Amino acid sequence: MTDRLSSGSDRLDTVLGGGLPRNGIVLIGGNPGSGKTILAQQYVFHNATSDRPAIYLTTVSEPLEKILRYGQSLDFFDPSALGTSVIYEDLGRTLNEDGLAGALACITELLKQHRPGLLVIDSFRALQTYAANLETFRGFLHELAGRLSALPITSFWVGEYNSTDSSDAPEFAVADAIVSLGTEREAERDRRALSVIKLRGSDSLSGKHAYRLSSTGIHVFPRMADLVELDRYDRAQERMSSGVPALDAMLADGYYRGASTLLAGPSGVGKTLLALHFIFAGIERGETGVIATFQENPTQLERILKGFSWSLDDPGVELMYRSPVDLYLDEWVYDLLDTAHRTGATRVAIDSLGDLAASSGDELRFREYIYSLLQRCARANISVVMTQEVPELFGVSRLSEFGITHLSDNVILLQFLRGDSRLKRALTILKARGSAHDPSTRQYEITTDGVILGNHFARNQNLT
Repeated sequence: MTDRLSSGSDRLDTVLGGGLPRNGIVLIGGNPGSGKTILAQQYVFHNATSDRPAIYLTTVSEPLEKILRYGQSLDFFDPSALGTSVIYEDLGRTLNEDGLAGALACITELLKQHRPGLLVIDSFRALQTYAANLETFRGFLHELAGRLSALPITSFWVGEYNSTDSSDAPEFAVADAIVSLGTEREAERDRRALSVIKLRGSDSLSGKHAYRLSSTGIHVFPRMADLVELDRYDRAQERMSSGVPALDAMLADGYYRGASTLLAGPSGVGKTLLALHFIFAGIERGETGVIATFQENPTQLERILKGFSWSLDDPGVELMYRSPVDLYLDEWVYDLLDTAHRTGATRVAIDSLGDLAASSGDELRFREYIYSLLQRCARANISVVMTQEVPELFGVSRLSEFGITHLSDNVILLQFLRGDSRLKRALTILKARGSAHDPSTRQYEITTDGVILGNHFARNQNLT
C-alpha cells in the first residue's frame, strides 16, 4: 500500500486518491495568482516536524520576503515552527553568483544538514533562466532528481506552468505527480479549477475540480460525477406528506421518502409556497428541513412565512440563503450536503433551479451536479423538492430548459388559467415515478391556510 502525504484537506486528498505518494517529486503548476504557493505552504505546515523538517527554497522570481509576507496572512502559518520544523532559505544570491551548479551544491548541503521530509523549490521554472541552453538545464534537472530519489523526501517543484508546457518542459517527464491550478472564464465570472495531470502509480479523480482560496488554505470541491456510487441500494417505501392533504391523495399518500420532486410553473403561481408546505409538514412531525433559497433573503422569507403562521425561528428549520450574484455551484452543492448531514435533515427545498443554472454557465455541468446531488440525497433517504420557473404565463409548452425533468422522481406543473373575471391556478401531476397518481388537473387557491386544492376541471374546459 502506497504511503500517502495528506494536504490537510479531506476533499483535496479525495481528488488525489487519498493524498500524494510520499518520497516523490510533485510539480505544482499554474498561472500567477492561482494559489500554487498557498498549496505548497499548506503541505509544509501540515506535515513538517522538528525531526523531519521542511525546507522551503525561494528563487529570484519568488523572493523570500515576498513568500514570508504572504505566508503570514494564512491561518496555518506558525511562526514558532520557523527555524525548527520549517526552514526558509533564499537561493537567489547563490543563483546569481554561481548559477545552477552553485544551487545544486547548496541544496545538497541543506539536505545533508537538516535531513528534511519535504523540500519545496518556488519557483522551480525560474531556474531554467540560469541555464545556457535546454540541454544544460536537463542535466541539472536529472542530477537533482537523482539525488532526491536516493532520499526519503517529498519534493515540490512550484512554477508558472500551463497545459501547453507538458510537451517541451523536461520537468513534466521527471515529476511523479503533477497538479495544475488555473482560472477559467465561465459566463461572466472567473472559476478556479484544479486538475491532476499525472499521479504515477496511483488513481485520482479525473477532470477539473473547482476550488477557492482563503486564509485557511485551498478548498477543493471534487467533481461530484466522479463520486457517484454505482452499487445498488434500497429505496425507502415510506411515504412523506407534501403538506397539502389533497395533493397527498393525488400522489397515493404523498411522496416516497428519498424522492425528488420538481415544481414547475411561472412566477407568482405558488411554487415556493408549495415547497414550504413540504418543509413545515415535516417539522410538524419532528423532522428537520433545509430551505436552500436564492430568491428570498431571510427578511423577505420571514415575512412570507408569518402570513401562514410559520417561522424561521422553529428549531427544525435550517435556512441556507445565498445571493445569486455571488453563487458558485460547486461550493454550494457541498455546503448543502454538509448542512443536511450536520442537522440530520430529512427534507430539502431548493428555490430555485434557475438561479443555480445561471451560476454554472455550463448546462452539462449543471445537470451533472444536480444528478449527483439527487443521487446522494436518495441514498441518504433525504427528500428534495425543487422549484423551476417556466417562461410562459399561460399555456405552458416546456417545463425545464436544463433537462432536469427526467432526473426528478415527481414532476408537478403549476399554471395560471384565464378565468371570467380573475386568474385561476391549476395543478397537474405529470409524473410520479414508481407510484400510481391522479393525472387530472385540479384548481387550487392560495389562502391564509396555504394551498387549498379544489375540484377537477371538466374534460372540455379550456386550460389556457
